[in-house]
Amino acid sequence: MSHEGIRMMQPEAGAAQESPKLTGEAIEPVRVKVDKSGGAGMVIHWKDGHSSSWSFAWLRSACPCATCTEEREKMGLAPGQTRAKAALLPIYQDPVRPLEVSPVGNYALKFKWNDGHESGIYSWDYLRNVADVEALRQGASAQPLQGGDLRSGGQ
Repeated sequence: MSHEGIRMMQPEAGAAQESPKLTGEAIEPVRVKVDKSGGAGMVIHWKDGHSSSWSFAWLRSACPCATCTEEREKMGLAPGQTRAKAALLPIYQDPVRPLEVSPVGNYALKFKWNDGHESGIYSWDYLRNVADVEALRQGASAQPLQGGDLRSGGQ
């Protein structure tokens, strides 16, 4: 077997190193608060002591489904980023909010959004390793919530 045409690429000097992927207790929630009625967003308290928070608008634009991920990649956007739409006559749109939030096994949440979208499954791994990192990088964060717990206890 010939290896002609295969080139080994070296990372460019100064290229950003990826953070190590969090596992174990770092991606196990102790408490999940979803403020559906107030519309503020979601907060997760993780077993390792870290807390993450996101607004619903940020979470919707970070949808991990294949369609949304592909659209973001085509536009060169990170999870949570949106492309500003220029409109001649701005039309009022309801703020992004979930109509339903439901657990998916012991590993994720599924949102049914008020725009009709519902195919994204937000795994604990995705929320901690992708969404939390991107939200912090972009300076996005929801305010502390007063809503009820979706899941609580030390499982």
